[in-house]
Amino acid sequence: MSEFLSNLSADLAETVDTISPGIVRVEGRRRLAASGIVWSADGLIVTAHHVVRQDDNIGLGLPDGRTATATLVGRDPSTDLAVLRVPDQELTPAEPVELETLRVGHLVLALGRPGHTVQATLGIVSALSEKSWRTPVGGQLDRYLQTDVVMYPGFSGGPLVNAAGQVVGLNTSALLRGVSLTVPAPTLRRVVDTLVQHGRVRRGYLGVSTQSVRLPGALAQQLGQETGLLLVAVEPDSPADKGGLLLGDTIVALDEEPVRHHDDLLSRLSPDRVGSPAALKIVRGGQIEAVSVVIGEQT
Repeated sequence: MSEFLSNLSADLAETVDTISPGIVRVEGRRRLAASGIVWSADGLIVTAHHVVRQDDNIGLGLPDGRTATATLVGRDPSTDLAVLRVPDQELTPAEPVELETLRVGHLVLALGRPGHTVQATLGIVSALSEKSWRTPVGGQLDRYLQTDVVMYPGFSGGPLVNAAGQVVGLNTSALLRGVSLTVPAPTLRRVVDTLVQHGRVRRGYLGVSTQSVRLPGALAQQLGQETGLLLVAVEPDSPADKGGLLLGDTIVALDEEPVRHHDDLLSRLSPDRVGSPAALKIVRGGQIEAVSVVIGEQT
């Protein structure tokens, strides 16, 4: 047993040494520094959105002890990701890998560089969904990945590493209060590519505030669903307003797909829908009606 623990301990330390060149310190807010992952050798850094409070003159602590200044390429608050660029530096990427072999119960390391050296904490994967998960602020993670690792101050933006020494995502403490979540590798690739190309992530937008309500029995039976989305506010001059939606309408479907909760609506307002007409089915005055709305872009 002692030999097993010694080998495990040595392997963990070796993993930290291997990944360390791909982790930087990010000084994007006052007082407390955070961490970042080197995304490409030509100076792209991915970190957590909530630790970057400025767009330029962002201090970085590089793995070899040097310091540098980065600028913001783009940010996506809905997935808590931000991309920075530091010019004229040769860096060692630690690009994440896919999650096919990751399972609940697997050992993982969370790494960070809030100071001059890399710090580490050990835990297990405590939850891993098979399907995508929508964050409380409307972003979509390809999978819900939760661990029991202790997120020490400054660890946000650092990598989660599996037992094979591979980076499987980026750690954040901001998406769910009191929960250690990891933005998984597929989401990182998708969001980073979009931010590098466009500087932002496009979001579909209707301009409504909603509340999930129960439908009257006859309507629920007719529609085959028990709830819909009551419009409690319609922004003036918004796509919803221009499309004729009114306060008190209840959305029950979008393009023939049921809308029962606010997450259903958000999931259908994908970036590729911006500028396209959407066929909404609503309940108005107890009657089912059809309304066409051109989906706008959230700014």
